[in-house]
Amino acid sequence: MCTREARRWWGDAALGVAVTTLVVLAMAHEGGVGPLDYGLMVVGTLTLAAHRVAPRVVLAVTTVCLTGLVLHAEPSTTAAFPVLGAVHGAAHKGHRLLAGAASAVFLVGFFAAAPGADDIVERTLLLTGWFVCAVATGVAGKTWQAYLRQSEERALEAERTREEAALRRAGEERLRIARELHDSLTHSISIVKLQAGVAIHLARKRGEEIPPALLAIQEASGEAMRELRATLDVLRTDEPTGSPALLVERARAAGLAVELTVTGRERPLSPALDRAAYRIVQEALTNAARHAGGPALVSVRLGYGERELVLRIEDDGVAAPGRPTVEGTGLTGMRERVGALGGRLWAGPRDGGGFAVRVELPIEGGAAGVDGGGAADDGGAVGDGDAADDGGGRAVVAGRAGPGARERERA
Repeated sequence: MCTREARRWWGDAALGVAVTTLVVLAMAHEGGVGPLDYGLMVVGTLTLAAHRVAPRVVLAVTTVCLTGLVLHAEPSTTAAFPVLGAVHGAAHKGHRLLAGAASAVFLVGFFAAAPGADDIVERTLLLTGWFVCAVATGVAGKTWQAYLRQSEERALEAERTREEAALRRAGEERLRIARELHDSLTHSISIVKLQAGVAIHLARKRGEEIPPALLAIQEASGEAMRELRATLDVLRTDEPTGSPALLVERARAAGLAVELTVTGRERPLSPALDRAAYRIVQEALTNAARHAGGPALVSVRLGYGERELVLRIEDDGVAAPGRPTVEGTGLTGMRERVGALGGRLWAGPRDGGGFAVRVELPIEGGAAGVDGGGAADDGGAVGDGDAADDGGGRAVVAGRAGPGARERERA
């Protein structure tokens, strides 16, 4: 259990104990409470500690226990406070109808406990207003959180759009410079090399001694041409390269909780493999920022094997196990990159909740283990054309995807 989850769990437990203590003391002060009543109070209020993980169960247990309390003992306004908390929590999680039904059940029980009391109508009306406020604030809180998530997603999308525009402008400028260099320097150096070669050929043909300066000019011009071609190749490559660790730092700076783990002997990779790994990690982190939810934790694992590079990007976000995955442009791009390198890809919801992407890329030539139908270890991939289902995900080998689905899109 991570530190944040542990703090949240202890806070909820402390809330349940505090509410239980206050309700028990208040009811004891009012008097007329027996052992059964204390039992109903303790069970109904301690259950509030689980309001985050099981709001519907908490709502049902708290409502039944506290309604039973007001029916068995005298109707007390104190008994309504735990139910108000459960109703608010359920409405905040999106269970508005259940929250309204629980409110109605408690109010009917409260009124039925002492229909002949002088102030029972006034007290019931007062509680009705409180329950309406509890449901309204719960719904408003959920709406506000959804608005904040959408605002964060829009901000991330705007930032990504700006970065893509900047990269596009930089790429266009590199291409312009490459064209200028090719049209000017390449032509001039080629002429120098050609003239030096002709002079050396004529000197040899006439049996004359070749001047050392002429040989130096030919060698230097050839070396300059090779270096210029390499420079032009770099300028014409619009794919950025970099370390996945740099992507992790950028994601952390943007507010995403990311852990990076590197195993094996880290070593330089080929340019194509380096670019593919960079882009895959970048796209997976972007998807996690968009879809996992605000408090999600993302783990990035890079495994350097003898013959393959293994990438695992997982989050503990809102994706449900067994829920099908619709392939958006991001996953399509990953699949194409992995297929071009003869690798394997698996992407889908995790068994414990959240989303996972696993990629295996061969470091040395050839497709990594494509055997026409055999499964790879860890449920990560299968043979060409086959798909492995592991909690709603899918395996992709050499650029071919498993069966599609229709529900959630990760762009």
